[in-house]
Amino acid sequence: MSVVLSPAVVQDVAELRQLYFEVYGHGYPVPLGSDPAVMRRLITGGTAHWLTARTHSGDLVGSAVVQTDPGSRIGKLVGLVIHPGHRGGGLASRLTGAVCEEAFATGRLDSVYATVRVVTEGPQHVVVRNGFRPIGLMPNAVEVEGCESLALFARYAEGVLDRRAPVARVPERLSALLSAASVGIGIDYAATRLVPGCEAARSATDASPIELIVAPAFVRRRFLERFPEASDRFFPLHTPNALLVAADGGFEAYADLDPQAGSCALVAVHPRPAAVAGALEAVMTVVTRAGADYAETLLPLADTEALEVFLASGFVPSAVYPAMRRIHDRLHDYVVLSRTSRQIDFRATAVSPLLQPYLGAYLSAWTATYLPLHEVSR
Repeated sequence: MSVVLSPAVVQDVAELRQLYFEVYGHGYPVPLGSDPAVMRRLITGGTAHWLTARTHSGDLVGSAVVQTDPGSRIGKLVGLVIHPGHRGGGLASRLTGAVCEEAFATGRLDSVYATVRVVTEGPQHVVVRNGFRPIGLMPNAVEVEGCESLALFARYAEGVLDRRAPVARVPERLSALLSAASVGIGIDYAATRLVPGCEAARSATDASPIELIVAPAFVRRRFLERFPEASDRFFPLHTPNALLVAADGGFEAYADLDPQAGSCALVAVHPRPAAVAGALEAVMTVVTRAGADYAETLLPLADTEALEVFLASGFVPSAVYPAMRRIHDRLHDYVVLSRTSRQIDFRATAVSPLLQPYLGAYLSAWTATYLPLHEVSR
């Protein structure tokens, strides 16, 4: 049965909520498919491209969104959903391609990324057919139907990858991830030097307690005070709603905390990311108690000091996002580091061949972090 694609309008909200409910029940962790106020803002606010699919009789059978962060020139493919009765005919691929083409046609985006469930291989094939490339795997990243892992994919505008800034050196713990990126994206990191772990990053854990402040409006105001320049803030499509403060005033860590999804994004640290050295274990204890079993942060691939601090505190390199951030005429690579307090179980994970290098890289990095070979040899 043929369908017609058209931009979402406010009058579609009730039907869209019903579609997401029919597919996901009450388990959909994104407000885009459940919160009417959020949905209306996206449809009318000018920061999202939202397409719907209807049959010629008017039945709503599909939806897809590219949400944008204009200041960062990055978009995110979210909310792709197809009614069960209309799967298998290529509608998911058609919707994905159409909404991405519309977003890139504005000329205001360098890339669009997608986090894809890996309970089946189908969604992975949908994004790959539409020009997305695999850039990582994030175990235990979200609560949907239980604790699930996500794959990360990105699609680039023409010529973007050719304007990447070179990275001179990275921690050697990232070697497997960069090798996976060389296979998955075709980027050559051969000129990037691997350096051993820094002993300073392994300093004794600070016993100073961590205070958690969950007050979204206050946190946003404080965040803008601490980071007044837009160039100092970079964690696309994440707004902090919680603040983790060292009792001695040594740092302030801003977080996007989502207990419903069981996740936490560490958006920024004041005065600098490396300021949490020695305190990340205490930070993670507080985050876990707040309902987030999974935490992630985003750091420049060139920030060796900050990377070493997080790597030394149990964070595992999960994804590399080449050419993620534009500064003047060059684009800079970033790394996603993640940590989970739950046991990781890949038995129900359908990892396509394109993602296999990233699975191997994650397992290698996890082993180096939590199962040092010199301990095993004893």
